[in-house]
Amino acid sequence: MDLIPAPLSLARPAGTFPLTATTALDGGPGAESVAAWLRAELGAAAGLPLPPGSGGIRLDLDGSLAAEGYRLVVDAGGVRLSGGSAAGLFWGAQTLRQLLGPDAYRRGAVRTDGWALPHVTVEDAPRFGWRGMLLDVARHFLPKADVLRYVDLIAAHKLNVLHLHLTDDQGWRVEIRRYPRLTETGSWRERSMVGFRDGGRRDDRPHGGYYTQDDLREIVAYAAARHITVVPEIDIPGHSQAAIAAYPELGNHDVVDTAALATFTDWGVNPNVLNVEDGTLRFYEHVLEEVLELFPSAFVHLGGDECPKDQWRASASAQARIKELGLADEDGLQSWFIRHFDRWLAARGRRLIGWDEILEGGLAPGAAVSSWRGYEGGIAAARAGHDVVMCPEQHVYLDHRESALAEEPIPVGYVRTLEDVYRYEPLPPELRQDEAAARHVIGTQANVWTEFMDDVRSVDYHAFPRLAAFAEVAWSDLPQDPEARDYAGFAERMTAHYARLDAMGVEYRHPDGPRPWQRRPGVLGRPVDGRP
Repeated sequence: MDLIPAPLSLARPAGTFPLTATTALDGGPGAESVAAWLRAELGAAAGLPLPPGSGGIRLDLDGSLAAEGYRLVVDAGGVRLSGGSAAGLFWGAQTLRQLLGPDAYRRGAVRTDGWALPHVTVEDAPRFGWRGMLLDVARHFLPKADVLRYVDLIAAHKLNVLHLHLTDDQGWRVEIRRYPRLTETGSWRERSMVGFRDGGRRDDRPHGGYYTQDDLREIVAYAAARHITVVPEIDIPGHSQAAIAAYPELGNHDVVDTAALATFTDWGVNPNVLNVEDGTLRFYEHVLEEVLELFPSAFVHLGGDECPKDQWRASASAQARIKELGLADEDGLQSWFIRHFDRWLAARGRRLIGWDEILEGGLAPGAAVSSWRGYEGGIAAARAGHDVVMCPEQHVYLDHRESALAEEPIPVGYVRTLEDVYRYEPLPPELRQDEAAARHVIGTQANVWTEFMDDVRSVDYHAFPRLAAFAEVAWSDLPQDPEARDYAGFAERMTAHYARLDAMGVEYRHPDGPRPWQRRPGVLGRPVDGRP
């Protein structure tokens, strides 16, 4: 049936159910919002009114199904879609739309007749509860309209978490009303590195942008209507030069002239990190107070990665803090910093999640881990009873190059083909025999870092079609042995899925390689030879 992600079970008897100008669409108690969404989407694409009523498409909740599970039955009597919750109904509605063909993804009708659903029975539920995509809007800003578009794209693939990387050395993208200079100064940089630093290229063009608080409320509400949780990331204590440029007192001012710092114009790990003074703790508490008002997500991501300790080693203030707290070293100081905000968030009913470096020096008791440096951090965290989102860079960093072709634009990292992503397994062998630890792997995530993607067309190229393969890994009940997976069957289903992506206007990487306008000749990347 060319469905992506593949459902748990599907039966296809003969026959079709036509959709016409008289076909009704209705939802029972708790199903009204999904019915309204489906009416709007199919009404625009098919040019059909789909009025409320009986005898057509019916949506209902069914408590016997898993929360995100659904059952879709199409026969001569009509269409019956049941979900364990409104989210389950919504994912079932996405399957229904796939069954109508690629034209069902258009925003205006290219035809108004010939619409029909095949007779089918689909039973389905996801493997993981956290099925995420990270979108890095800090390195290269994406306007609000592009973020909303990506909400729709990940919803179409049954992903349910949008991790927004909102702050970094190169830009601060969230309006904080108490500290206006974060966006006045930190939301733009005077130029950008083009490609990897060894190429020595700069574009000498100011780059910037940020989301107002109402922009973010809109994004969160738009995502929630599509059963997607937006998880904000505010990076601390490293990756913070944009904040320090705006408020120099946040940096290690007894070591460097923080007043001379500007928003960072290069990529890579930055030595300028936050100081550990009480004023800095209060500053970020105030920032997070506003962040929590904007984002109702249970989890708040506080980064914690790639924090060089050189300035802390040289800082009398930081060394005094280490002595005051009785810590062993600077790793312990970072752990203390993260633990402070773990307690602060927990007191407000939220949970901290951070990159696996937060394991260094001791993990905050309630924290969860995004395991990016391979599986090892996630394995250690899960065995210690901490929840884990698996996102190892060797497998699901979608900024990594998609082939070894010389024409790949700004080739970065490992070669990660569509097949490589399809054969990624979130649950490593070390945890498969440990049921208690395995339960702490709450999901998986693909990360789109944008140092080398300066517009949404570049994001499309790197994200797709690999995000479709990742979505199947996150949702479907695939064999845990990657070599046992039917990649040939998936590739065959992708033939139909490319047409859906075309209808949605996604400028994906073509299976034959990049189109001429997708290449970046002469711009140096940073490939890694071999495979991990």
